[in-house]
Amino acid sequence: MPDRLETVRRKLRFRSLRRGTKESDLVIGGFADEHLHGLTEDQLAAFEALLDENDQDVLGWVIGMTPPPPTHDTDVLKMIRQFKNSL
Repeated sequence: MPDRLETVRRKLRFRSLRRGTKESDLVIGGFADEHLHGLTEDQLAAFEALLDENDQDVLGWVIGMTPPPPTHDTDVLKMIRQFKNSL
């Protein structure tokens, strides 16, 4: 039986691969594939909070078009930005 965090990771991976835009699928889904396994419980919560937001808003924060609200200006968002820059 998988532990609770593994179940959370599977759900977040599923949600991250089925976003509203192809760009979000590539960036957010790609990040999830490469980094979810290493995120802490707090980081998983921050990632889940990002997934609850509108795709266009999140993409704007990731590419630096608009500043994120303080609640989403987290190390996870910084990690996603670094991942995007590596693509």
